[in-house]
Amino acid sequence: MLCKSIVYSVQKSPKPRQLHHMPKAPLPGEPAKPYTLTEIPGPRSEALLNELSKIQQVGSIQYFGDYQRSVGNYLADIDGNVFLDMFMQLSTLALGYNHRSILGALSCGGNQRVIANRPAIGLFPGLEWPCKIQDTLLQPCVAPKGLPCIFTAMCGACSIEHAIQMAFIKYAERHRRGKDFTEEEKESAPFNKPPGCPELSILSFEGGFHGRTFGALALTHYKYIMKIDIPSLQWPIAPYPQYLYPLDQHEKENKEEDARCLEQVEDLIERYEKNMPVAGILVEAIQCEGGDRHASPDFFLQLQDMCKRRSIPFILDEIQTGGGATGRIWAHEYFELNIPPDIVTFSYKMQASGFYHSPEYMPKQPYRVFNAWMGDPIQILLLEAVLQTIEAEDLLTHVCYVGNYLLCQLNTLQHEFSDIINSVRGRGFIIAFDTKCRDMKQKLMHLLRNKGIQVGDCGTKSIRLRPCLIFGEYHADIFLEILRDCLQELAEC
Repeated sequence: MLCKSIVYSVQKSPKPRQLHHMPKAPLPGEPAKPYTLTEIPGPRSEALLNELSKIQQVGSIQYFGDYQRSVGNYLADIDGNVFLDMFMQLSTLALGYNHRSILGALSCGGNQRVIANRPAIGLFPGLEWPCKIQDTLLQPCVAPKGLPCIFTAMCGACSIEHAIQMAFIKYAERHRRGKDFTEEEKESAPFNKPPGCPELSILSFEGGFHGRTFGALALTHYKYIMKIDIPSLQWPIAPYPQYLYPLDQHEKENKEEDARCLEQVEDLIERYEKNMPVAGILVEAIQCEGGDRHASPDFFLQLQDMCKRRSIPFILDEIQTGGGATGRIWAHEYFELNIPPDIVTFSYKMQASGFYHSPEYMPKQPYRVFNAWMGDPIQILLLEAVLQTIEAEDLLTHVCYVGNYLLCQLNTLQHEFSDIINSVRGRGFIIAFDTKCRDMKQKLMHLLRNKGIQVGDCGTKSIRLRPCLIFGEYHADIFLEILRDCLQELAEC
């Protein structure tokens, strides 16, 4: 069980030298430091890119990984370069590369048969499925408090799609007041017409990212390239707080920003009530793709209170923030909400995908929220290994503590190189800072990569860090040293 880890992570002032037990040295099998032997991408990656470009769009590919040689915090490529990976496959790898617990789970004979005979879980789940769900996703210290029910899905976008379906169903049931479907509803639904398919909406936020399937994309308001030429839904979009940093120097302005955004949420609900009522409010615990934008606990408390007063489902998207990335299993634990959210979506570091919900959202009929696979038992096996490692190595405490160390050192660097980077922010290992402009971001990322550091970008001018849960102070110091060198190089240009 993970109770011990979560209790430790809640402490406001952990004493690093007492709690921190991971040695300041490479982990077993890791190189001492990252290194590069070629330009990035190297010649072998370039050759493969040219070959693959004949059959696929390859513009997003940075280089080809060598996953046989990758280990721990280090990603090797096929040209012999080895990167300290602080992006970890879009933040999906909880324990880094080729971790012994993951490989052990995949080598187990019983688990191999689960992999070989992949079941359609909604129809023919295996004998072990209910027990596996209870022992992983529904552990008391894993499941969000007050949400004892779960729906498993294939990916993050699938989770969002099915979550909003469940919100729509609940809204319609509430207004149907226990009555059965009418004949008119049954006849009109197959043709996308009301009353069977009512004119309802989901409210989302500017800068949000929830996926690329049709409904999820309608709720995504990030890069134009994701949405251009694709028809969408005219649902309400509210502003998301954009804070000034450092936070302690702009408390008044940031409180006013919360109030401004909440006022517009309320106004949008009122405006849409007549023709397209809001049947759910969807918000990320931290806006990751949109620039690692954090909102205050008070913002979320008031937003949830607004949902409660109006009987609107409050849906928290924890796809990128769940699984221990913030030093707690769920980022919304930091908000200290008065009541549980109605729905919490998950994926990424949780390995498995889906959403938690309260019992009242359980559909009354089968097949209402359904898909062919209904999740992936392989990912539950991986999650089981991840959770066991989190508990055994007290990784939530570790994340809080190394995250604080990294944030403190980045704050020092932003004061030293204030013309280049600013607005350092984060919780645990969800960390970002801004650069002066988009061009500066690209230059800094290029320098870092050529020196063996893999980071990610987000928003317009932000660089994000997403190390795995076993990233230590030793690795942080390597990154900070190389980052300082890159900043110095830019400062001298």
